[in-house]
Amino acid sequence: MSVFTALDVKDVRFPTSRSLDGSDAMNPDPDYSAAYLTLRTDAPDEGTALVFTIGRGNDVQSAAISVLAPHLVGRDVEETLADLGGIYRELTHDSQLRWLGPEKGVMTMAIGAVVNALWDLRARREGRPLWLTLASLEPEELLDLVDLRYLEDALTREEALQILRRGAEGKEQRIAALRDKGVPAYTTTPGWLGYSDEKLTRLLHEAREDGFEMVKLKVGADAADDVRRMRIAREVMGEGYPIAIDANQRWGTSEAIHAVQQLGPYDPYWVEEPTNPDDVLAHAAIREGVTPVRVATGEQGSNRVLFKQLLQARGIDVLQADATRVAGVNENIAILLLAAKFDIPVCPHAGGVGLCEMVQHLAFLDAVAIAGDDERRRIEFVDHLHEHFEVPVRIERGAYMPPEEPGNGARMHEQSIADHLFPDGPVWAGEEPAPTLTAAS
Repeated sequence: MSVFTALDVKDVRFPTSRSLDGSDAMNPDPDYSAAYLTLRTDAPDEGTALVFTIGRGNDVQSAAISVLAPHLVGRDVEETLADLGGIYRELTHDSQLRWLGPEKGVMTMAIGAVVNALWDLRARREGRPLWLTLASLEPEELLDLVDLRYLEDALTREEALQILRRGAEGKEQRIAALRDKGVPAYTTTPGWLGYSDEKLTRLLHEAREDGFEMVKLKVGADAADDVRRMRIAREVMGEGYPIAIDANQRWGTSEAIHAVQQLGPYDPYWVEEPTNPDDVLAHAAIREGVTPVRVATGEQGSNRVLFKQLLQARGIDVLQADATRVAGVNENIAILLLAAKFDIPVCPHAGGVGLCEMVQHLAFLDAVAIAGDDERRRIEFVDHLHEHFEVPVRIERGAYMPPEEPGNGARMHEQSIADHLFPDGPVWAGEEPAPTLTAAS
């Protein structure tokens, strides 16, 4: 028997604002950061996860993860890993923590870190990558991980089980195909708002040369700049090449419709986060107003209930699951099931530090055991910071290739962690510390 001994949380930040990597209409100076969790045991193994932030507030997220230590420290590891549906429900149903949400925000993201770290530990003990650990479960076992409360009006247990049983048929053939061809990626690397037109052009050419069959541009800061940059992208990539746009919540409803219509001559493939992520009815109105341009959202979707409503209201054409925004793997399985029920493709959000490494496992699970084959499926890719991870993503011919190494992909090199600790790591040494968020500030 082994027991959990500690939740070790570190504030790790990368100074991406110095080169404007990650810059968009709402986040002009992001420092890609991770509230980095190591779930320790008295055995010679541990589980790892992280929550992605963009700088200030990473300290708050780290503190929220630490608050969950009493739920695990001293607890039997084997019993916990055998019932990850049970610990997920225990954490999300903690009445006093739930009052802070409920089921959304910093505390839910902290729960997601713990749940994801538990899955990492389980996958490592099984000697398999997370996607294969999940895909190897029977339909009933997968469903027992999910909390269907609040979802029954859109997805009954019987419907969910039918989706999973259908996904089990031909699963081994799909696993073989996944290992052979992967899942197509699209790249946001050229599209950050802080880049010059020359850099945009160069990176677009490189994206095509690297085999990517779709790119995405950030928009929303300045309408004239949006038109100019979209025109450049269309000229470089040619007619018919998918170019998505991402407003990062910049617009109101009518403003979004007008902005997308202005870009219509350049044939945007989808518009991402056109407005506030919680505004279900605005998404539905925007979708109606910009058709045939698709509407995509999800990276800041707070919980499975919001996704349910977006699907019920026909507010989105593309669902963008995120590995660290909701309460971990278990809640993301519920979201994948909802998307399958409504026949909406899941094109996960990635790009932030560690997100590509983690979210690919959700897409691979969806591809082999839930939605199955779907030519609309793509995973976002950004070529930043992968060198800091023990198992960086592997892109071949513009596609994510599934990892075979055990775990969920979140584990970083010890030296990378030490170098980027905030505020005292050598990367940050000598800089004026950013203010921390306190009750007095």
